Amino acid sequence: MAVIRPFQPLDLPGMYRVCLRTGDSGRDATGLYHDPDLLAHVYAAPYPVADPGLTFVAADADGVLGYIVATADTYRFETWLEENWWPALRERYPRERAADPGDGTQDWQRVAHIHDARPQRDELFDRYPAHLHIDILPRGQGAGLGRRLMGMLVDALRARRVPGLHLGVGSGNPGAFAFYQAVGFSEERRGGWGSIMVMDLA
Repeated sequence: MAVIRPFQPLDLPGMYRVCLRTGDSGRDATGLYHDPDLLAHVYAAPYPVADPGLTFVAADADGVLGYIVATADTYRFETWLEENWWPALRERYPRERAADPGDGTQDWQRVAHIHDARPQRDELFDRYPAHLHIDILPRGQGAGLGRRLMGMLVDALRARRVPGLHLGVGSGNPGAFAFYQAVGFSEERRGGWGSIMVMDLA
């Protein structure tokens, strides 16, 4: 039986594993990365550091099997990344590693993101300033964990009087798109890569 609770530092290794094993549009991305930590360096680990109180994990007897991470203020979060998170990673992963080796791996894309990411204002943030990432291993899917994690996050954001929430979902993950619709998100923008979905929290 899985329990859901606020993030604790000891959860971080488990979150790294979940991020990798769901990192290919919900499928296992292990074969796509030489460095198994790169995905979580970008999409999981900075959130509980930058915005404490908005990361929740699902765990069972075998460890962490899912999580939700978020920030209440996307632009402030991006600014924090630029000042506090990216510098060490840019040193650890030099820009020359952002070249495509042509072997089908994707480390280079994450390294390019680490070097090229900059804070960017978007009118979307005025109404939907918060954003999230949620990942659950197959053994935890279909048991309502996604809804429970989302509910805990929405309650925490509303307690902070955050007006709205957004996320991105890739076109290769129609199951995730359907899940987000089912929990109250609607599509705001669509591009070749996928969709931006939003939820009004007011």
